Amino acid sequence: MRDMAKNKFHDGPGPSQRQLRVGELIRRTLSEVLMRGDIHDPDLNRMSVTVGEVRVSPDLKIATAYVLPLGGEGQEDVVPLLARNKGELRRVIGKKLGLKFSPDLRFRIDTTFDQMDETRRLFAQDKVRRDVEG
Repeated sequence: MRDMAKNKFHDGPGPSQRQLRVGELIRRTLSEVLMRGDIHDPDLNRMSVTVGEVRVSPDLKIATAYVLPLGGEGQEDVVPLLARNKGELRRVIGKKLGLKFSPDLRFRIDTTFDQMDETRRLFAQDKVRRDVEG
């Protein structure tokens, strides 16, 4: 019974050390490639893209990159631009990292900054501040 309650709040074990290591390597490489403009797409090269995190599936076949254009402008354009160039990005990442199999890349908007702003806003409310301090 106790195990059922525990599983109700968790989706299972967290990512393995291997997933975390490969995700971070992909994040750094993807950031570097986008910063240097190594991709042959002028529309993408005009954008400054921040790669906040890369999550890799347990079998390392899928890598989901959480991205945000610098300044937050152009959010609706960045994911389609990256998706349009994912084949070239995948080849460059596989080559630079020397991976046996380069994972399929997927892109999502990184909402971490929005969540942090909302958390700060909540903690700034008088009622919440009284509860925290009291």
